[in-house]
Amino acid sequence: MHILMIGAGRVAEAIISGLAAQTDTKVVITVSNNADSERRLKLAEKYGVNTTDNWRNAVGQADVVISAAPPSVHERLFQDLSPLLSGQLVITVAAGIDTTFMEAQLPKGTPVCWIMPNTAAQLQASISTYVCGKFVNSQHREFISMILAAIGEYEELSEEQVHDLTAITGSAPAFVYLFCEALEQAAVQYGVSNEQARKLVTMMVAGSAKMLEAGYSPSELRKQVTTPGGSTAAGLKVLEDGKFSELIGAAVKATNAHARGRSN
Repeated sequence: MHILMIGAGRVAEAIISGLAAQTDTKVVITVSNNADSERRLKLAEKYGVNTTDNWRNAVGQADVVISAAPPSVHERLFQDLSPLLSGQLVITVAAGIDTTFMEAQLPKGTPVCWIMPNTAAQLQASISTYVCGKFVNSQHREFISMILAAIGEYEELSEEQVHDLTAITGSAPAFVYLFCEALEQAAVQYGVSNEQARKLVTMMVAGSAKMLEAGYSPSELRKQVTTPGGSTAAGLKVLEDGKFSELIGAAVKATNAHARGRSN
């Protein structure tokens, strides 16, 4: 399989790295990133990919075209790409660029897929959501599954669900990181070093995630930690009084609204 990667940022590198680690899969990757030739060179040296300063010249040899470019450039990008396509599968990993938009912009019959990974794709630990367009066949699905597996776990959803759950799977890691920052700052106030605070919080979050992975529900785990009338209960009451759950819900809605270009 020959993949043309338009863009060379973190998500693009995560996909390249994951595919390179799949030794049982023969993939040729060509990377194009017009703005940063040094970045292309680094990816070529690190992963053995091909590079080009003009992706248009490589479309004809590709089976799959992956756009890892910013959302704002896709309308123009698809205009330039359309006359060069001859049945290639086109994938985007850009927020808000759904299959309906892709099918409207690209030639009729073009197979398309919208993938929404998260930051953990850099460690092949993403939980990615995705949706396929109406012209995707079984071979295309094999390509898509291989690419998704290279960066972690994945779930196929409806287009509407990918839009609505991008905040949960894609943006919410930032909410978790903000929570961790606050805990680190609180720990430092009690006299530990920044390094100690980082270790304490990191291992607490990692251990908590493992408990969830073991199959326990968040509600069950919260009750295990919380003795009625105890110290944990006192801390939870502060969060509840501050409408913690409502704030998370509001953050999710704000994220989704912005991704869709809405102000309400």
